[in-house]
Amino acid sequence: MPAIISVSEAIPPFEISQDHVSAFAKELFTDSFKDIERLLKAFQNGKIQKRHFVKNMEWFKVDHSFEEKNKAYIEAAVMLGKEAIVKCLHNASFLKVPISYNEIDAIFFISTTGISTPSIDARIMNELAFNPHTKRVPIWGLGCAGGAAGLSRAYEYCLAFPKAKVIVLSVELCSLTFQRNDLSKSNLIGTSLFADGVACALICGDDSGRENFSRKATSPSILATQSTLMENSLDVMGWEIRNSGLFVIFSRDIPHIIEGWLKPNVLSFLAKHQIELDQINHFIAHPGGKKVLDAYVKSLGIPSSMNEVSLEVLQQYGNMSSATIFYVLRRYLEMEIPENALGLGTALGPGFSSELLLLRWN
Repeated sequence: MPAIISVSEAIPPFEISQDHVSAFAKELFTDSFKDIERLLKAFQNGKIQKRHFVKNMEWFKVDHSFEEKNKAYIEAAVMLGKEAIVKCLHNASFLKVPISYNEIDAIFFISTTGISTPSIDARIMNELAFNPHTKRVPIWGLGCAGGAAGLSRAYEYCLAFPKAKVIVLSVELCSLTFQRNDLSKSNLIGTSLFADGVACALICGDDSGRENFSRKATSPSILATQSTLMENSLDVMGWEIRNSGLFVIFSRDIPHIIEGWLKPNVLSFLAKHQIELDQINHFIAHPGGKKVLDAYVKSLGIPSSMNEVSLEVLQQYGNMSSATIFYVLRRYLEMEIPENALGLGTALGPGFSSELLLLRWN
């Protein structure tokens, strides 16, 4: 089965503490909410310690047009996306030898936080020596679920083309969507949670010769995937597009929705492959937030220890939308996981939707 061989991260340049962002939010939102001190507890209760942005905090204190934000998105996406690809294909922790760019059959590009035509992958191909016939598959609009969905589409590609080596590049610059004049609770919560992150994963088919270049004793193969859309849930999560840019839609009911909806979805997925939930050894979860991680535990009845890696990523990086699951996945790739161990990858996004991946270390 297609396997995930290497994962890399490109960290945006400005590290911002949660206390610094909380002070900024207090200054911005105080006149809008009489209970601002209670609302600001979200910054501490979310357990995030720091995040990384492509701009410093001074940049967010003045208004920027949609055009200006999007130009900043394109510039940073190309720079950091290129860095993530280079790191992924030259990663000595996961690869015995580097993979050349012209060996890559397809690029799946994932993003929801900016717009670019030609797409970011095309721009990067003008700076790295990819084969001009490399297939490009830009995927926009899946939000936090996009990283897991990108892995799923790469898996299907490698099933169809077993000799293929493909990369999934996720670029999410959530900070550039910040609306300084949106004094809603959704924007306040988004300000406490979202961050910038870029990551790249290498997925290889069965006949790609991966035994010759994969360094790890075991790597996670993707056994199966499942995409699920909840009916009539368009207002749960997403963007409202206005003249000044992207305004966050973020329902307070998301943890409650997860508690009631996720478990039947997961159990039906595992049952198709004759696997019980208690056979899953590793839970590779997109950490949408502390309440989302708690909802996973409550819904699935798993021990909270299975969320430790996801929580650590949330604490150090915040919610980087689709890129976050790659940060979690990289930490699992660094572990010495025994053969035949099973993992479940999960991410939730706009739609409202779920992406699931069943993994086995081989």
